[in-house]
Amino acid sequence: MARILVVEPVSQPGIDILAAAHETEVRTGLQRDELLHCMSHGDGWDALIVRSQTRVDAELLKAAAPRLSVVGVASVGIDRIDVEAATRAGVMIVNAPTGNTIAAAEHTMAMMLALVRHIPEADASIRRGEWERTRLTGTELRGKTLGIVGLGKIGKAVARRAIGFEMRVIASDPYLTDEQVSEAGARLVGLPELLLRSDVLTVHTPLSAQTSGLLGRAQLEATKPGAYVLNVARGGIVDEAALADVLRSGHIAGAAVDVYSAEPMVADNPLIGAPNLILTPHLGASTTEAQDRVGTEMAEQVLMALSGVTPPHAVNAPALAPETGPKVRPYVELGRRLAILARQLAPDAFDTLSLTYAGELAAGDCAPIRTAAIAGILEAVTDQRVNAVNADLVARERGMTIREERTGSSEPWASLVQLSVGTSDAAPILTLAGSTAHGRPHLAGLGGFAIDAELTGHMLVTRHHDRPGVVGSVGTLLADAGINISSLELSRMSEHGEAMMFVSVDEPVDEPILDRIRATDGMVEARVVELP
Repeated sequence: MARILVVEPVSQPGIDILAAAHETEVRTGLQRDELLHCMSHGDGWDALIVRSQTRVDAELLKAAAPRLSVVGVASVGIDRIDVEAATRAGVMIVNAPTGNTIAAAEHTMAMMLALVRHIPEADASIRRGEWERTRLTGTELRGKTLGIVGLGKIGKAVARRAIGFEMRVIASDPYLTDEQVSEAGARLVGLPELLLRSDVLTVHTPLSAQTSGLLGRAQLEATKPGAYVLNVARGGIVDEAALADVLRSGHIAGAAVDVYSAEPMVADNPLIGAPNLILTPHLGASTTEAQDRVGTEMAEQVLMALSGVTPPHAVNAPALAPETGPKVRPYVELGRRLAILARQLAPDAFDTLSLTYAGELAAGDCAPIRTAAIAGILEAVTDQRVNAVNADLVARERGMTIREERTGSSEPWASLVQLSVGTSDAAPILTLAGSTAHGRPHLAGLGGFAIDAELTGHMLVTRHHDRPGVVGSVGTLLADAGINISSLELSRMSEHGEAMMFVSVDEPVDEPILDRIRATDGMVEARVVELP
């Protein structure tokens, strides 16, 4: 049973899911030094659950090593997480990117309506005993152009709602095609055109090195005069000082902000005191329904990660899409086991790993297979954790060359993974091929021998002359040692030539017994491999 530490408020449904599967402890309100001490002392923790305030950096990850394997973020944003440091440590980061989509989109629309209809100002006015209907005349959304910067899940949800208000929607997103944007009812434009044409401008990108300061002074001054600006995404995407200045100059008619570069909002934030501005304390995801969905989604991702499965919302590991996961996941485990087998059977050292994805498999995302194979090769030859999170990074740092190919031919299997190891300037020293049967990994070929053997447990692998008596002699030696054979697969290279035998046994074959098998008449080579 894993140990899970929750250090920020998470909805009870999420806590219940974690606690039903593993030992789960909730300790909210810890100061930084208290958290570091907690992570570095005692039995350690396999998973750490945070939300939006805890800084997960190299210092914390070092304190939590070597046991910590996953950090669950009960939020969409991961700007408090040092993803690079986590990747180097082999710690998976998972978040909940879909749970608050509706809440954030609805809050965006609420801010938009409150802004164009002067609702907060009208409320304050009437409480002062005033009745200023003329001064507080607003504008309609119908017929206006909404510009969305970043058309991800939340951006698309906002677009759908804006279309319901009969708005025209344009979007700027460097990662989407015209067709993808049009499916959301929007039209793709560049950022300069979007700034010039939008009556209302809303931001829905993650905060990253590329998006920090994305709407700076030059961009805000390039907006359509009298436009409205909203940021319900992440603080730091919109330059707060520049936004305050364009509000004071009257170039922008109004703005609504839910997120800030420093949270809680600091007293000297330049937005305080700016006119025509609505401020809310990061309420985009603050609905009961959203918090329950976020907690549940995050908890499910954490449990998948702890079980050894890369969840679909892993931030720093190649994940499988929900619709393809069940089909591809057995091949991920196949890739790992082929690599473990290759590591044990390779006659010489190697620095090159080549993978060929064949058949139906070749049309999909094979990155998780690659990282699993790399981890299978390296996990026993390095003192650091190697998994789907950091496999590519560790391979690069060790100077390993990784090659990948795809082909449509995999007969007689529907899909096939071929794995070869060798050196970069020579032919492969070992080639294996495998597929799956009933969801379990099977060896389909080794060094020119066609075979069908399940890749599991203790296996005796022999290469011998194809003549009578060899197989029987091996069986007798194992029986005399009290070792039960659970399955035996035999492959012939050619009649009266060489043959290969894969014998699955229920107990380990020790060295004295192996020496007797090697001494069998006609035996060329015999070794034992261990597979998980």
